[in-house]
Amino acid sequence: MARITGRELKNLVGTFGVVATLAGLAFGLPAVDRAFSAERSLRAGVPVDVGAGVTVVPPSGATLDVTGTRPGDTMGSALFRLGAVQYRIAVRPFDGDLETAASRLRQRITGTPGYQVTGSQLAVGTVDGLDGLQGGYTAPGRGGRYAVFVGDGLTIEVTISGNDLDLGRTLPQIEASTRTLRVDGSGR
Repeated sequence: MARITGRELKNLVGTFGVVATLAGLAFGLPAVDRAFSAERSLRAGVPVDVGAGVTVVPPSGATLDVTGTRPGDTMGSALFRLGAVQYRIAVRPFDGDLETAASRLRQRITGTPGYQVTGSQLAVGTVDGLDGLQGGYTAPGRGGRYAVFVGDGLTIEVTISGNDLDLGRTLPQIEASTRTLRVDGSGR
């Protein structure tokens, strides 16, 4: 039987140390990540910065999903969750009219396999005077609504999705929240 030298023993211990470290990273970091929720509680009635000077008052009971929220100086997004319903707002620079903005949003929606715009578009407005258009869409196992507003060189796109039961229950709260969209213009 061969003898293991001191140098070989050190190499073997070092190899086991590297393997143990890699295993700790591979299994430990995802476990730590899962331990921290991506959702943050919100204070009722307090506006949230979406980006580019746009704010919205989220529905009562909504949480902010930090994985889909990126406020910025010239553009931004916010992802809220109200139970199983997703409520997303995206803001970006735009040099065009409301019809063009609505057409682009509908094209992006229908560009996703299985998604279809349903019904006609209706006029919608915010309490701060932004005019917009809204409509509905369907997706595999989900329904949705969209709205788009144009103001101060920006397009503000709102998409809402969830199963029919949850969507029907939360839609009045989300529509009330959407009416609180505000552009203060100081974000750019």
